[in-house]
Amino acid sequence: MNTPETLWRWSAVDIAAAVRSRDISCREATASVLARIAQLNPRINALAEVLAEQALASADAADQQVMSGAPLGPLHGVPVTIKINVDQAGHATTNGVIPLKDNIAREDAPVVAHWRNAGAIIVGRSNTATYSSRWFTDNGLHGRTLNPWDADITPGGSSGGAAAAVACGMGALAHGNDIGGSIRYPAYACGVPGLRPTIGRVPAYNPSASAERGITPQLMSVQGAMARSMADLRLGYHAMARPDPRDPAWVPAPLELPPPAGPIRVALFKHCPGIPIDPAVGQALDSAAQWLQQAGYAVEEAALPDFLEAAALWRTLITDDSRRNIIAGVEHHGDEAMRRSQRNMIDGMAQTSRDDFLDALARRQALARNWSVFLHGYPLVLMPVSWQRPCAQDADLGSLEQMHALLDAQSPLLATAMLGMPGLSVPTGMAGGIPVGVQLMAWRFREDLLLQAGQVIEDAARFTPFTAL
Repeated sequence: MNTPETLWRWSAVDIAAAVRSRDISCREATASVLARIAQLNPRINALAEVLAEQALASADAADQQVMSGAPLGPLHGVPVTIKINVDQAGHATTNGVIPLKDNIAREDAPVVAHWRNAGAIIVGRSNTATYSSRWFTDNGLHGRTLNPWDADITPGGSSGGAAAAVACGMGALAHGNDIGGSIRYPAYACGVPGLRPTIGRVPAYNPSASAERGITPQLMSVQGAMARSMADLRLGYHAMARPDPRDPAWVPAPLELPPPAGPIRVALFKHCPGIPIDPAVGQALDSAAQWLQQAGYAVEEAALPDFLEAAALWRTLITDDSRRNIIAGVEHHGDEAMRRSQRNMIDGMAQTSRDDFLDALARRQALARNWSVFLHGYPLVLMPVSWQRPCAQDADLGSLEQMHALLDAQSPLLATAMLGMPGLSVPTGMAGGIPVGVQLMAWRFREDLLLQAGQVIEDAARFTPFTAL
């Protein structure tokens, strides 16, 4: 019999298989993860809410299903976490905001319902930034999440709680969402794979919301997953990418599409005029390029079209949406760090008129066309997650020059999100005691190509999330 000291290390794939074969019970797997949470969460603060009693009850019910011979879902018995900015019935959707501490959801969001229906056991709700609007995970309601590798380095944001939790073994899978890197950057900072799917791939809806999301998040924000291996990431992503009638933008695209003809061409994007690249990031890209070439990919250095304009357009559209939706809330209810970050983010950004906003949306379509043509020739792009290594905590609270440098560094996250593209963060190793990795990007609904290439990099890198714990 396996003990709580070992089962928390198991992959989602292995837990699901062992539960199905009755080699382990759902309660054993859940109890192991809960013991890990009790050990580490008081220090890391990855989970704003730990659901120990509820999780064990769910595990017992899941074990009854196994014993009855009922059909089992692909995540049956797998402990997972849910980010605290999506609805989970009976729990507060706080989004890290003090006035929302009693915003109790009456029903599950689609992604929560899909993981539950697949048999997952929800062990906790992961921390986020205030209004989920920073690359750092801290708020006045739930406090600060630490990076398990180095407390002085950000765990990323806004899904930093999710990334820190899964990196530490506080669940085999973690849910997150991404409008400007909020899955990919935490995955990068905490040394785990993280997938931002295509817009329309995973249904999104919060039943507790008092109004529909603005057009900018409708075009950019996605639900996705983080894990400790590419196989687990694939399992969790497939389980959440199912239809839900509450999201009319969901697209019934196949999860696997025909491969491109011949060797898959990969554009290596490692130089951008005016933006410095950390040597460790450049080395990670070179290593990943070599590993892909050895696996039969055709890697060529190339520049993405209109890259800086695409990143700048993200800021224009996000600032316009923030001015209409969250700026007043941040000023009245946000913590001081969030207020300072927001002021730095919008400093120097002109007010966007109705015509300016419509022109920006029209230009977005032109940029998407240019990228579509580029990706017709290069089905995959190998690029940084950030041009710099994971940054220090609160790096967005310094001078305006420091904020602008941070925005430049994060441009690979912004340009891709602005166009609704899928992106995969893959760890490649360590640099200066913290993780470093790369980003893979493909055209819409080609997550299959991302996961295949990500597996090649993972196999070659042999990076283990547990070495620092």
